[in-house]
Amino acid sequence: MIKKKVENIIWNKARECMEPEEKERLQLAKLQATVKRVYQKVPHYRRALQERGIGPEDICSLADLKQLPFTVKQDLRDNYPFGMFAVPKSEIVRIHASSGTTGKPTVVAYTRSDLDNWAELVARSLVCAGATHEDTVQVAYGYGLFTGGLGAHYGAERIGATVVPISGGNTERQVTLMQDFGVTVLACTPSYALHIAEVAREMGSDLRELPLRAGIFGAEPWSDNMRKKLEAETGISAVDIYGLSEVMGPGVACQCQVKEGLHVFDDHFLVEVIDPVSGETLQPGQEGELVFTSLSKEAFPIIRYRTRDVSAIIEGPCPCGRTHVRIKRICGRTDDMLIIRGVNVFPSQIESVLLEIGETEPHYQLIVDRHGQMDELEVLVEVSEHMFSDKVRGLEELERKIHHRIVGLLGISCKVKLVEPKTIERTSGKAKRVIDRRKI
Repeated sequence: MIKKKVENIIWNKARECMEPEEKERLQLAKLQATVKRVYQKVPHYRRALQERGIGPEDICSLADLKQLPFTVKQDLRDNYPFGMFAVPKSEIVRIHASSGTTGKPTVVAYTRSDLDNWAELVARSLVCAGATHEDTVQVAYGYGLFTGGLGAHYGAERIGATVVPISGGNTERQVTLMQDFGVTVLACTPSYALHIAEVAREMGSDLRELPLRAGIFGAEPWSDNMRKKLEAETGISAVDIYGLSEVMGPGVACQCQVKEGLHVFDDHFLVEVIDPVSGETLQPGQEGELVFTSLSKEAFPIIRYRTRDVSAIIEGPCPCGRTHVRIKRICGRTDDMLIIRGVNVFPSQIESVLLEIGETEPHYQLIVDRHGQMDELEVLVEVSEHMFSDKVRGLEELERKIHHRIVGLLGISCKVKLVEPKTIERTSGKAKRVIDRRKI
């Protein structure tokens, strides 16, 4: 239950509530300038465009976006570290990099203008979440090469809020500072927010009794049921923020208080949804892979970047008054998607089932293994202290219920194992939801 209604405030009405014709003119002008920029300044893009027989002069309408080549993460790795930059190093004022889970990290750069735009977009996002200049924002995203911490930090400063730059981890201290500083807005991953609430209870504190009233959560896919769980456990209004370092960082898109999709800040980014196999553009409402083209980036402009994030475009205006195109909440990733006995499985689907049942903790893990030629899925689910101390019969019934719901949703069998509270590892960053032991 949300403690206090958050007002629908818009940070930049001139840009966030543009009429369609005006916005399309702006988008086209920016797209043409971006294509010209990468053609002149980035050898990778010049080669890619020449291979297609395309030049900047061929971009005459927004529909011509489909003529442009895709960019994939391997392109960024092949041009490591600075080959995709469109400005000399003397104009770069900051560099960020991805974690580099496989191979070399993805390196991105920002000019002063880029940082100014980034702060503006995160400011919009924070205001979508309900933040104002009167708030105290605790930034519990990681600082450093990861874009989350500094992105949220400068956005909060842009709106004039007081910033607590605590970064991730040291959860007891997170709770203490929330209490002592009167924190009103929390920014972190959704799984870490639940962990903070859990630790607060262990410390004898209830986040629902603190001034905390809003949260802006991202960096990992999470379901609407997890949002309801977060709001119930913390008493806050929780919104989903979306971004990725290759495109900018947090602030590419964000939910508003209506919470019916995420507003893509399309005066700075063009969004498409494509079939991940054929590459063909899909219609609004059809689920596929998100593709972004930056319209304002100077140091690291990017054309038709394939994110591997799965979503769909939502048709129609949002009641909040913003006129941005909206996308559905991210339901998973095409490259992190599990294929089990021919069925596509996203961790968020399992999460949704568990939270709907409501008799477990929101901490789970999917373990996939292969015995002979057969894939097997095991779902580890934490139960509450109360449930775990209950009768064995009650636990067995809960296992059967979860198993029945998952099989009904996915159409494949699985093993469900209830585990003790705090058995599954907690992290201040992205939760590790999947362990794939198959030798594929």
